[in-house]
Amino acid sequence: MRAHSRCFRRAEAAVAMERYGPGPVSAVPVAEFRPNEGSLTSTLRTLLFFTALMITLPVGLYFSSKAYVFEGSLGMSDRDSYFYAAIVAVVTVHVVLALFVYVAWNEGSRQWREGKQD
Repeated sequence: MRAHSRCFRRAEAAVAMERYGPGPVSAVPVAEFRPNEGSLTSTLRTLLFFTALMITLPVGLYFSSKAYVFEGSLGMSDRDSYFYAAIVAVVTVHVVLALFVYVAWNEGSRQWREGKQD
């Protein structure tokens, strides 16, 4: 039994040497030890994308709708255009938040299903 175990360990070592070459153990790729790294990267990318949307979209729509839509096209007063542009910005914030929740929910359920199948 001991000879079989020793032979098995030598075979594993030979496969590792063939696969990774000679070198320290730290030379083994990290992806072998972290199977969830892809999901972490995907989650971080999603979070950064929606953070950028949350900052740029409401501010951009506020100023562009105020200047071009409400004052330019509709001819509203300065005071009224501030009010309606703020409503556009608040609605945009809610839409971005709803999209983030939807994407996060689907991403979480997809990762749960993939983990469940393993």
